[in-house]
Amino acid sequence: MKLYGGIDLYSKNFVVAIISEQGETLTVKRLNNDMSVILPFLSPYKDNLKELVVESTFNWYWLVDALMDTEFKVH
Repeated sequence: MKLYGGIDLYSKNFVVAIISEQGETLTVKRLNNDMSVILPFLSPYKDNLKELVVESTFNWYWLVDALMDTEFKVH
């Protein structure tokens, strides 16, 4: 099953949603801006997660860089 993720990034936390290709919401969660929290949360979905979209204004680079370093496809 193909999955897609969206991340709305704020200064101290973010909201992530994972949906199926049919548009079914699998999870929505608010997490702290910490890669030691983010990667364990995303890891169960990694094999099926085709793309992640990150929405942010000024602080996107650390998250996008870290996700790309761990081989997530990020927009």
